[in-house]
This record gives sequence, C-alpha cells and structure tokens, in this order.
Amino acid sequence: MHPNPAFRSTPLQDNLAFARARGFGILSMNGADGPLAAHVPFLISPDAGFAELHLARSNPVGRACLEGPVAALIMVSGPDAYISPDWYGAEDQVPTWNYIAVHLRGVLSPLPEAALQPHVDALSAEHENRLLPKTPWQSSKMSQGAMPRMLRMILPFRFEIGSVEGTWKLNQNKTPEVRRGAVDHLAQQSDAGSQAIAALMRRDLE
Repeated sequence: MHPNPAFRSTPLQDNLAFARARGFGILSMNGADGPLAAHVPFLISPDAGFAELHLARSNPVGRACLEGPVAALIMVSGPDAYISPDWYGAEDQVPTWNYIAVHLRGVLSPLPEAALQPHVDALSAEHENRLLPKTPWQSSKMSQGAMPRMLRMILPFRFEIGSVEGTWKLNQNKTPEVRRGAVDHLAQQSDAGSQAIAALMRRDLE
C-alpha cells in the first residue's frame, strides 16, 4: 500500500464495496521456497468477515495450506493510468501513475469438499446476475456426471478477513486546479483505464 495518507482516506465500506464488486484478485502467501501467488475469483460474505474461493488441486497456494491455516493476502486491482507532468499546467512536476487497489489481509483455510458445489453455484450466480437480462447459466444445465467430474479438479477455501487497506491514488496531494488539468487530458485518452481514472478524479473533485 502507498504510504502517503492522502491516498488512503477512503472509508472501509468503500474499499469493501470495491473489492466485492471486482470479485477477482491475486492471492499471495509465503511458501517454503519463496512467495506464492494465484489469480482467483472470490465472494465476500455479507458481513465482510470472510471470502470464499477455490483453487485447482495442483495449485501450490492451495497445497501450502491443506495441513492448516496460513496467513495470506488478496490484492484487488482496479483501473490505472499514466499521468504526464505536462498535463498539470504547473512547473517542476514529474510523471506518476494513478490507480485503485485494495488489500485484504487474513488467514486462508481449506474447507470440506462438501462446501465446493454451493460455493461454485453462488459464485456463478453472482456473475451471471450481472449479465441480466440474459438467462443465468446454472450448473443444473450440465449433463449428468459432468459437474462432479469437473469439481474433482478444484478445492474450496475460506479466507478470514483480518484487515482491509485501500489506496485510491488520484492526485489528492495536488491542488484542485492541477488535478483538473490532469482530468481534462486523461478524458481525451482512448484506453479504458484513463477514462475510468478520469471519472474517479472528477467525482473526487465535485
């Protein structure tokens, strides 16, 4: 997390809402031979006490905690964009990068295999509902025996959330006039990251 407090004043609920809406991140922990990481979709519980996720049976991250809980981190990244110093309209500026990131720190534990089917059904339902009015896909649409065969390849886990940290780096350490200059130029860029960061900065200035 960026140490500047100007970028870390976002309320806890906003950080959780961002992580919940994103629903995808990098799960990381220390392994016997060095850091381990896996890219995972996850579901945060309504009370934000934990997240549930699954990993391939062969994934080193999952194997590292099969014998007991281990400390872990889920890094959730949002939009990001390069900021040119020319955009500020002020002297003696340097290039930087604006971005959104939330870190969930906690403990990862294996769940009983009986928890796997309810988890994957809840995970698919969450994201299928975002595609409405498309008729949601359900595992019941699969032919007999297909779903159990695929479920044998993955294992369920619970990530108990101990702390939530967020960095919303949107040039808050600069004057409103300077920030508006950056917003105007960001909004002229064609990539989705620049457009998203420009919208967030504009909202922050209102």
